[in-house]
Amino acid sequence: MKSRILALLGGTLLSASAMAGGYQVNLASQRQIGMGHTGTGIQTGTSSIFFNPGAMSYLQENGVTIGASALFSKIAYSAPESNEVTARTDNPVGTPFQVYAVYKINDKLAAGLGVYTPFGSTAKWGQEWSGRFGLEELSLSAIYFQPTLSYAITDKIGIGAGLTYVKGQVNLQRGIPVQDEAGNYGRAELDGDGTSVGYNLGIYIKPSEKLSLGINYRSRVDVDVEEGDATFTVAPSLKSRFPDTKFAATLPLPATLSVGLGFMPTEALTLAVDVSRVEWSAYESLRFDYADAINGSNFSENDRNYEDAYIYRIGAEYKATEALALRAGAYYDGSPVQDGYLTPETPDSDSRGLSVGLGYSVSNNIKLDASFLYINKKERTDASDKSGGIAGTYKAVAYIPGLALTYNF
Repeated sequence: MKSRILALLGGTLLSASAMAGGYQVNLASQRQIGMGHTGTGIQTGTSSIFFNPGAMSYLQENGVTIGASALFSKIAYSAPESNEVTARTDNPVGTPFQVYAVYKINDKLAAGLGVYTPFGSTAKWGQEWSGRFGLEELSLSAIYFQPTLSYAITDKIGIGAGLTYVKGQVNLQRGIPVQDEAGNYGRAELDGDGTSVGYNLGIYIKPSEKLSLGINYRSRVDVDVEEGDATFTVAPSLKSRFPDTKFAATLPLPATLSVGLGFMPTEALTLAVDVSRVEWSAYESLRFDYADAINGSNFSENDRNYEDAYIYRIGAEYKATEALALRAGAYYDGSPVQDGYLTPETPDSDSRGLSVGLGYSVSNNIKLDASFLYINKKERTDASDKSGGIAGTYKAVAYIPGLALTYNF
């Protein structure tokens, strides 16, 4: 029992830290969401701060963009050897957002600031489902603040770099398989936050009026939680085994290398292709240290053995009129989670995404962008025998509308 409880505590925290595996939020720009979230090899406006800082210096005007999405997600679970859904998440609506501001210092140099949320979601299974000892609820967020500079070396080559300051938070709630005299199970809540820094580098090349390409690298960021709160609700007779205490952990967010290509066969049509490699292989194992012993141990450590994964994206934009642009895109996102490591916090599988969008210029200075993204993760059955997870079959979908306003001056 002691080793099982420690494995559950460690495995749950571990999955929470690997939030990008199941909860990476690729919603950095409403225009680019409509184009399958492509953007590395084309000029994306103020959102170049995120997609490719090297393209930012080619903006013709100063600009500010404010946008947000409404993320509606559901996960269904079926117990082993069952043909019926036995549990569903009741997730609140997520609200990832993006704010960008770019100022042209001169014809070659531009400065910008981006604030965006590439990680964050909530998985709320509740206290009644059979996997409550694995997870009841998980809330995750990570906000990136990125000051950026971009310089046009020539009229065909631009470079850019940004420093990212990251603020991350996690709250996790789960049951503990010990009971009081009334038969109530114990509960654990872990709450913590931390900060870190990273960087974003980009090169943008436009060899002709019809062709452009880019390379972007967003670094790995290790968010250190040093004084997290671990709170345990158990029978008084068990409190000495489960004291309220502090915990420390490192929450790594993986590096991403993207290569993109843009092709403009006509003045009205833009086509884009992106390929991204996400360096998930950094997740070999994670360790959590407690200030006081929990059920006899001051730490928990679990193997993860994640694999690097690739994301393939295509997108298009067609300018139907001077004011109206129509967009569509699609992507395929491979899962980094190997067989045996699936958990209810990150019931990850290969994902397919389809998107549409439109842009409308209200005036010379004001532009609206709207998008809709549908994500369908493949149904996946896993024994979860290497992660301390909950064996069974998982299926996840998401519906994500979004809106943004840009003001140029």
